[in-house]
Amino acid sequence: MNTEIQHILDENRRRMSGRKPLPDPLRGDSSSPLRVQATAPDPEMPTVYIPLTMLDDPCYPTVLRDLNAWKRLRCRHDFEYWCATCCTIKHKTRGLDMRFRLNAPQRKVLAVLEDDRLNGRPIRLILLKARQWGGSTLIQTYMAWLQSCHCRNWNSIICSQVKDTSAGIRGMYSKLIENYPAELWDGDEPPKFRPYERSSNVREIAGRGCRVTVSSIENQDAIRGADFALAHLSETAFWPATSSHTPADLVRAVCGSIAYQPYTLIAMESTANGVGNYFHSEWLRCSKGEGDKHAVFIPWYDIEIYRLPPDDPAALAASLSPYELKLWTEHGCALDQINWYRHKLREYPTHDKMMAEFPTTADEAFTATGCDIFNPAKVGTLRMGCRTPLRGDLKADGTAFVTDSRGMMMQWSAPQPGADYIVTVDIGGRTERADWSVIAVMKADPGVPEVVAQWRGHCDHDLLADKAMAMAFYYNEALLVVEANSLEGGLNCGAGQFILQRLGNEYMRLYRREGGRVGFHTNRATKEMAVTALIEGVRELAYIERDTMACDELLTYEQRADGSYAAKPGCHDDVLMSRAIALYVLRTTSRPTVEPRVDHTPRKLWW
Repeated sequence: MNTEIQHILDENRRRMSGRKPLPDPLRGDSSSPLRVQATAPDPEMPTVYIPLTMLDDPCYPTVLRDLNAWKRLRCRHDFEYWCATCCTIKHKTRGLDMRFRLNAPQRKVLAVLEDDRLNGRPIRLILLKARQWGGSTLIQTYMAWLQSCHCRNWNSIICSQVKDTSAGIRGMYSKLIENYPAELWDGDEPPKFRPYERSSNVREIAGRGCRVTVSSIENQDAIRGADFALAHLSETAFWPATSSHTPADLVRAVCGSIAYQPYTLIAMESTANGVGNYFHSEWLRCSKGEGDKHAVFIPWYDIEIYRLPPDDPAALAASLSPYELKLWTEHGCALDQINWYRHKLREYPTHDKMMAEFPTTADEAFTATGCDIFNPAKVGTLRMGCRTPLRGDLKADGTAFVTDSRGMMMQWSAPQPGADYIVTVDIGGRTERADWSVIAVMKADPGVPEVVAQWRGHCDHDLLADKAMAMAFYYNEALLVVEANSLEGGLNCGAGQFILQRLGNEYMRLYRREGGRVGFHTNRATKEMAVTALIEGVRELAYIERDTMACDELLTYEQRADGSYAAKPGCHDDVLMSRAIALYVLRTTSRPTVEPRVDHTPRKLWW
């Protein structure tokens, strides 16, 4: 046996021996610094480890001679003890009803929840999950604990993609309440989960005054005007976005009713479902520390059931694939975990399918489940170049940029003497509910094009043309490329033709397509060519992006079954198309060198 394999085997024995069994929740975790050894009035278990908060509770001296009172007090302070004593669930793998004992991933999430609660903070969590370890169960029972042992009149909502899923989660409540030990119940009535005012969506926990509401993205009526303190938002990555409602709308409606105070809870959990959706965006925001929630990811190797001892450890160590070697060196997996992964992988046609179900990292979870046309890793690299812009507006004659925090124009770089620029205009609608209009400015010097400015908003099309000319004039009389479809077609094509004609008369450096007609005409063929130029630009990192919104749109762009390109439902592609058109024009058009502008007299340079 060579030295390298022997080293792996020795290290594997060390990793295996370092595994500690989960503590007995009835006896308590003796290794926790937040617990202290105490004497219990229980002859079967006289010595236990209880939370420090229980020892400091003013009621503690009064319960030392009453076992049931002592247990009720411990239930209030010790979630794991309460689960093992009062909470009945259906075991995922055994199919039996049994008391709830937390596994290692559940204890990991509990530590985050309890850190907020014990420090008097609102409890906030976003959880990215692997499969089958009970993340939803943990969140739901934690909410039930807050309602059963801590807070009265503390209402909760369970919301998922479809109502049946929410109802299934609420079924955990029913089983819990039905099997709750009567002698440990802290309520004005016996424990019961009963309908509330004949509503099919709402149940009440008798004796506690706490209501439990189920809802879904399909039916948002249950949340209107409601008073919630706890929210469990389940499988958020699968919530669809439509023209009438989006995941963000529902989350705002739910969370807007929850006060920012201790013992309130918002827990958003999901397996991954590609990139660019609401859950992915919220995960990115919170994982960077910019959101209100703690971001927690549970990889497959944290789950105890995903282990399979190898028949020949040495043979396994000698045959590790590059990915398995990464599991060993970077993630600290033992050989029984790698062996399980190898055998499980045989069930899937591709490694991507396996990674979608059993991700090793958060990035892997999102990218393996996506079907988008832009590589998320490349978009992530583009995003690293994004910067906070100056906000303001140009003077009407396009001679100066004036900063204004309320301005619609964003500027990352001022025009440089002698530099060549391209301005692209994607025309949207006039009203707030319509598509956005975008004017993008890209520095087009030889090398890597760079986004330097942008305007995004709604306005009349003639005013949009004026803004575009002003920005093009300001950026060294840039080549101005106007998307012409919205102006050439429709009921107001006469007005559109007038605007195009005025552009042709008033601004001389204007893009004209074959035949001399003003503007870039977007049809299926030209759109595919422009998007292909953008796909290449992103893949090769062939341009510099400055706007995070553009990166967001790249992640929500897809190719449909008929081969056409479009934003996902509820998403936009206006900023994206401004980049696509610019890169296509830059790739397909010969551009002469631009001389520095020495006066403000418009002059025809080309086109």
